Amino acid sequence: MPITRSVARRRTAVTAPLAAAALVLGVTPALPASAAAPPSAVHERPGKTPVDLDALFVGAHPDDESGTLSTLGQWNEDHGVRAGVVTVTRGEGGGNAVGPEEGPALGLLREAEERSAVGKAGVREVFNLDDVDFYYTVSAPLTDQVWGGDTLEKVVRVVRQTRPEIILTMDPAPTPGNHGNHQEAARLAIAAFYAAADPKRFPEQITKEGLKPFAPARLLTSGARGTGQPGEACSSTYKPANPAQNVFGVWSGRTSARQGKTWAAIEREAQRQYASQGWAGFPDVPSDPQQLGCDFFTQVDARVPFPEPGSAAAAAPANILDGALTRPKGGVPLGTRFFLRTSDFDVRPGAAFTVEAEVSAPQRDRLGRSTVALRVPEGWQVTGSGDLGRVRAGQTAKATFTVTPPAQAEPGRVRVAATLTTENGGGYTDRQVEVSPPVRAAQQPLPQVAQYEEWTAEVGVPQLGGIVQPVLTLPSGGSREVGVVVTNVGSETRSGTVRIDLPGGFTAERTEAPFEDLAAGESVTVPFKVTNSDPSLKTSNEGGDYAYTITTTIDGGGSAVTRPALELVPATTVPQAETAPAVDGAEGDGEYTGDTLDISRRWEGSECASAADCSGTAKLAWHDDTLYVLVHVKDDVLGTALESSDCKRHWRTDAVEVTLDPRGASENTSTTFKTAVLPVTAEGPPCFLRDADNRQGPGEETAPGMKVASTTGDGEYTVEMSIPMEVLPGAVDPEHLGLNILVYDSDTQDKTGQTRIGWSTWGGVQGDPYRWGVARLPGYQPPADRPVTPPEPVIPDTALSSLDSPQTLEQSVRVNVPPAGAPAADPAARVVSASSGRDSVRVRLQAGEPGEAHLFVRDAEGTAGSEVVKISRKGVTTVTVPVTRIPGEGATVLAGWAARDGGTAAASAPLR
Repeated sequence: MPITRSVARRRTAVTAPLAAAALVLGVTPALPASAAAPPSAVHERPGKTPVDLDALFVGAHPDDESGTLSTLGQWNEDHGVRAGVVTVTRGEGGGNAVGPEEGPALGLLREAEERSAVGKAGVREVFNLDDVDFYYTVSAPLTDQVWGGDTLEKVVRVVRQTRPEIILTMDPAPTPGNHGNHQEAARLAIAAFYAAADPKRFPEQITKEGLKPFAPARLLTSGARGTGQPGEACSSTYKPANPAQNVFGVWSGRTSARQGKTWAAIEREAQRQYASQGWAGFPDVPSDPQQLGCDFFTQVDARVPFPEPGSAAAAAPANILDGALTRPKGGVPLGTRFFLRTSDFDVRPGAAFTVEAEVSAPQRDRLGRSTVALRVPEGWQVTGSGDLGRVRAGQTAKATFTVTPPAQAEPGRVRVAATLTTENGGGYTDRQVEVSPPVRAAQQPLPQVAQYEEWTAEVGVPQLGGIVQPVLTLPSGGSREVGVVVTNVGSETRSGTVRIDLPGGFTAERTEAPFEDLAAGESVTVPFKVTNSDPSLKTSNEGGDYAYTITTTIDGGGSAVTRPALELVPATTVPQAETAPAVDGAEGDGEYTGDTLDISRRWEGSECASAADCSGTAKLAWHDDTLYVLVHVKDDVLGTALESSDCKRHWRTDAVEVTLDPRGASENTSTTFKTAVLPVTAEGPPCFLRDADNRQGPGEETAPGMKVASTTGDGEYTVEMSIPMEVLPGAVDPEHLGLNILVYDSDTQDKTGQTRIGWSTWGGVQGDPYRWGVARLPGYQPPADRPVTPPEPVIPDTALSSLDSPQTLEQSVRVNVPPAGAPAADPAARVVSASSGRDSVRVRLQAGEPGEAHLFVRDAEGTAGSEVVKISRKGVTTVTVPVTRIPGEGATVLAGWAARDGGTAAASAPLR
């Protein structure tokens, strides 16, 4: 799907027109006092060697790391682990509960919040990559398109510069409700784990920038899928849903020796720093440590030995550090590499595959006489010698085994493990494989899931595939074609049958179908038409997931079973109105004759205290080429009445959102229409807007001809709107219009919401068009000349440049890592001198080539003045920087430098 380049261009590391313009005019984006750093800290780390980190978390927005701070804090206090955070965006697309800042100014604010938060865990380095936080989406493909192809290069550059042994990140899978930005950040981190070690990836970083390939030791995602219990045993008692997966927990109930409180409490204090996101009011954590749980991490890969699952070391606080940063008792020396390779991930009963164990001794430590022993499930056969001989310092040795599962091996994920025994300690490692029958079948995946599976194959992480349950939605009382994809993963041509066994309330035109002569490595889709024959069945998150069974039987013997699900979404028929309803915020006689939709089901946030607290109904009609919507909400406490000029980010207060997918087939909301109405404003009348769709902004500009009205009463309000269907991104399919009506309920005056209710209700449903309800419009026909294909989406691109962030520039000087994940400018500019005048500061810059300088006068109170200037020649240039106040004692001048070739640098000098 193309994106309009004029409004959705990729952010580069060196440009920020909006913020730069503000600085040229002398208007510095607001920066909290907490972001001010003592000038002496800027000069802490002389020389050109970048900071050497031990661990690095990669996230999409400020606050994404917040659930790991208990762990990072423990590591720092107990083992001196120096951790950093990569944040791809500064979260400019989020809300702001503390002020009017948005765009680059909000990015500056959120960066300051993040630095304050992570500092409570001993983390000082935050590396911003300047990509766009455009709006909430659950689509990683859309995120990838907007962020662009250079983001992975930036992540790899930061990894090669800072050389962390441990990389932590988020969940890369398109599980329901998982933010697409989070998915993409995780995929970038996982890809960087491998790419940073490969000299063929981004070779100019090595040949031109002087970086070296670097192979991190361990890679983990935050969170886990499984069950457990709180308390000190939270790690040892956790049961992963996939028993072959390695999940490590770090208990948050331990007490910090320095701070005298549990790490869970410290993490909560850190989270409260994100006041702009409404987190300042987060409640205290339980005071009883046994009610506190673990931070869980799921290991994706490791190049070093790690604690064996089920062992005491695997449940200890240093479980993720062992082998990478700490040497456990009896373990091999730090720097020892030990891992497995398997010839196949999909292995078949009775068919042999190979496993190679590779061991490398550290450059300064020998391992001596060494052997590897393979562990496989009971009944599996292993042949091959694990004798590695004597492994000298810096030497690599390998052992190859042949493994054969039994002919009756059960399908599923299993662990192939190995133990290393040397004269200088031992170690453990393992690798997942999946036992698969020769032919397997699965419900056709959603587009996002199909793209994710392709990504796991491309990056080489098949262990991350197959973790999203296949689901397809079906309108209540409706029908759809369900494709079953049959794949031959064996080595011979196969034939057989596919059977579906549906739960009660569902029927199919046929329940069994053949497949014939399916060649090895090929797939075929077998279609089934499925109908919800009982419209009384529950829909959405009230119980709308209906699992069923797909059984594949192979001619000559053998079968396989999978358990996908059908998800029921509500459906309605929108009648034609004889005359156009009056948009006046009240229901007139005969205006709405169709169904009354229940929009009281909660999908996110706190439970409604009662129907009076939050509940609602909706009615719809159409007339000519216009859709009419009437929404009645019971709400005993109204949230903040925003000014009409602040009619945006509607989740901060009471609002009604209507979402429309013209063809009912959108992969993400960039091809849909989403409008929100605030029933009241500070000035009184309602306002409306579009958000997170094909074109965002004030309603009058983005939905011309749309009308809204509202009435309010004692504990209730009514919103009515008319939506010209010509403003939708494409002609409406009258048999399958995607529709949802959502209510955002706020009972506070701090610009935060507490509860979200609606019609088709699933977590994250506002970004999931396939989970919206379905509306039929009998008799409606769109104009013949209205295009079916949606126009190119307009995507926000207001991201702050790191060169306009003094807190980033101060860090860059301190740790010798160029801003924004960009290459180091060569030659770079430096500040020769800075002298203070009456109402300005005189700065002398020496540049090795033309470029652009972003200058800040900083002291303990923050920024006293700033200026952006273009430098047109080499040599020394004098720049006058106006100041808004007299700089305090120990003031510093910071310079962010953008070279004409795209490189960046930061420099500083004391103010004389």
